[in-house]
Amino acid sequence: MNAFVYYLVLPIIYLFSLLPFKVIYWISDGFYVLFYYVIGYRKKVVFNNLRNSFPEKTEQEIIKIAKDFYKYFCDLILETLKTLTISPKVLKKHVVFKDTAIFKTLYEQNKSAIIVMGHFGNWELAGAAFSQQPFHKLYVIYHPLSNKYFDRLFFFMRTRLGNKLYAMNDVLRGMIKDRDKTTLTAFIADQTPSPNNAYWTVFLNQDTPVFTGTEKIAKKLNYPIVYVTIKRPKRGFYEIESELLVSDSLGTSENEISELHTRKLEKDIINQPEIWLWTHRRWKHKKK
Repeated sequence: MNAFVYYLVLPIIYLFSLLPFKVIYWISDGFYVLFYYVIGYRKKVVFNNLRNSFPEKTEQEIIKIAKDFYKYFCDLILETLKTLTISPKVLKKHVVFKDTAIFKTLYEQNKSAIIVMGHFGNWELAGAAFSQQPFHKLYVIYHPLSNKYFDRLFFFMRTRLGNKLYAMNDVLRGMIKDRDKTTLTAFIADQTPSPNNAYWTVFLNQDTPVFTGTEKIAKKLNYPIVYVTIKRPKRGFYEIESELLVSDSLGTSENEISELHTRKLEKDIINQPEIWLWTHRRWKHKKK
């Protein structure tokens, strides 16, 4: 996309971000019809993922989860655009922390920590909400986009309320440089890693490679690990729950951390499957 097209589209993106949530969801309902019934966006991937993950469910149950997911997915896209202009006041209304005691305790002990989570719930709104907490500075790991215009836009979206970013290839270097600060670094741990250097486990009934970088960095810096889940009690509203997963990273056995956060995410997905990112090609690699 060249600069002309980007600057042509940019006002439309901002317009969407300025719309009230109520209007956004009217538009999202229209997007759902387009994505699910007309375009069929990644429908084959979604249904394969669901059938393989839930072999015990009937086809009618799979279809229902798929439809609920596409409705949520359209909400997710438009809610993410809201982070361009959302105010802290509105953000606090839509994203609620169930308990911040873990972060408060770690902060008072002057301890930095690693957050592990998945593409579950609206991680963009949750990240923005973290910026309003009076504790650690949040650093989010991101993959720079190939399009420099959209890369700049997403960088602004994710940092405008005070969060910081680490580019994926500079995470360890950045964390070591900022070691004198009291920080949280958020790892979205359900990415698809190279199968050769991954830890393999069974996740949602399938052999699955798990990215081990989170565990290696946690042990290198001896940071505690907090598992964060973003639940969706109703449309447009999210609840953030946190659990201290590991207090002493150095004291864990090999792959223990990877196994712990994978099991936590699996449980969340089973409990509320429609708000996980089923369009992701999570199982494109097969175990040899």
